[in-house]
Amino acid sequence: MYLNPSLKSILAAVALSFGLAACDGQGGKSASQPQQAAGGDTLATIRANDKIRIGVFGDKPPFGYVDANGQNQGFDVEIAKEMATDLLGSPDKVEFVLTEAANRVEYLKSGKVDLILANFTQTPERSEVVDFASPYMKVALGVVSPEKAKITDVAQLKDKTLLVNKGTTADAFFSKNHPEVKLLKYDQNTETFDALKDGRGVALAHDNALLWAWAKENPGFEVAIGNIGPAENIAPAVRKGDKALLDWVNQEVAELKKNGKLKAAYEKTLKPVYGDKVKPEELLAE
Repeated sequence: MYLNPSLKSILAAVALSFGLAACDGQGGKSASQPQQAAGGDTLATIRANDKIRIGVFGDKPPFGYVDANGQNQGFDVEIAKEMATDLLGSPDKVEFVLTEAANRVEYLKSGKVDLILANFTQTPERSEVVDFASPYMKVALGVVSPEKAKITDVAQLKDKTLLVNKGTTADAFFSKNHPEVKLLKYDQNTETFDALKDGRGVALAHDNALLWAWAKENPGFEVAIGNIGPAENIAPAVRKGDKALLDWVNQEVAELKKNGKLKAAYEKTLKPVYGDKVKPEELLAE
């Protein structure tokens, strides 16, 4: 039976799991370098080594996090397990590598992971350096702030400090479009949200899907701006030019949508958080 812990407990577990992290220093399994197949074919390498290395978040519930037992959990993690099962026959044949927003591209380029499934928003700039597969989610940016001092319009942020994660679409959007806003940037989600609680910024910008979930579990805060900028897609990503793996991932995403397993992952990990406030079709890509 699936038990949905409160996100408060999850965040506490994240901090504990990082403290108990093993040899890779990130809280996940150590990312070993597999033997490369002839011609640098990543898909062939994965099959030869009987393992796929997938980059996921360790501190972004309900999408990717490490629970109190040191196990990877979340929506992206469920998708990763389905991919490993369909490709290699078992969900245990995925090696989760914890990543942060700012190093997702580098982990792909350096070969530390085969695939990124870390709530990765597809943008033109990122598409120049990695190859995105078909999307599985759609999101927009939002802004969360204290209920006693709600930010309801971007104009209220002028000359104020806004909290963001380095390398996220929120970072890029405000850096490009709102230079009048002072950005205070952090590497990890836990750091950024703690900064909001401590009053180091007047508000925090991130994907609206994450903010809705966080605000529900943190009374006193509200997502008073639910949508900023255009809607964007979240998709798996592979190294630039990695055509064989990209083609397989595209087929897999299409199959997960068709056979209902993508929606099942939503029901297991996201619906307990959002309840009836958010409908699956509002977040799941067609």
